[in-house]
Amino acid sequence: MAGVFKKLWDWLVGLFWSTDMDITIVGLQNAGKTSLLRVLAGGEFTIDSLPTVGFNMKKVQKGHVTLKCWDVGGQPRFRDMWERYCRDANAIVFVVDSTDREALPVVKEELHMLLGKHGLENIPLLVLGNKSDLPGKLSVDDLIEALDLKSVSHREVSCYGISAKLETNLEAVMKWLIARSGK
Repeated sequence: MAGVFKKLWDWLVGLFWSTDMDITIVGLQNAGKTSLLRVLAGGEFTIDSLPTVGFNMKKVQKGHVTLKCWDVGGQPRFRDMWERYCRDANAIVFVVDSTDREALPVVKEELHMLLGKHGLENIPLLVLGNKSDLPGKLSVDDLIEALDLKSVSHREVSCYGISAKLETNLEAVMKWLIARSGK
């Protein structure tokens, strides 16, 4: 009988106190955006993900918060779409391959170009240095410096090192996102 009451309680709480959030995940190609989203949604990490063509959307349920996550392709032809998907987001997640030092100037340019778009000023930004399990990765401090994150204004900015493959720091990522559900 207790199971019936729990189901009824969960249904009532979900009906009256559930929160929906829109999260946009962007970054250059091969940064690990799709792998990250797959793992956050409860799936398995796979090394042979196909590049995202356009966008993917997955819902991630955590307690009474539903994150509707938009994973937008990172190839140059899709970067113009980033602003459109970020416009009504509760948070922007910018994923960076922390081992690809050669791409950092392009990453920085694309990130700052996106953040300079009118209408995106107050949306919180979470920068994730993915592939932290691999040798040659940048530290969080190096990533903050390389991307000039200290110069970003008109929004909250956080930066974490993660590994979608090993699920390193993903609980902290979820806590950060959910903490912004009331904003």
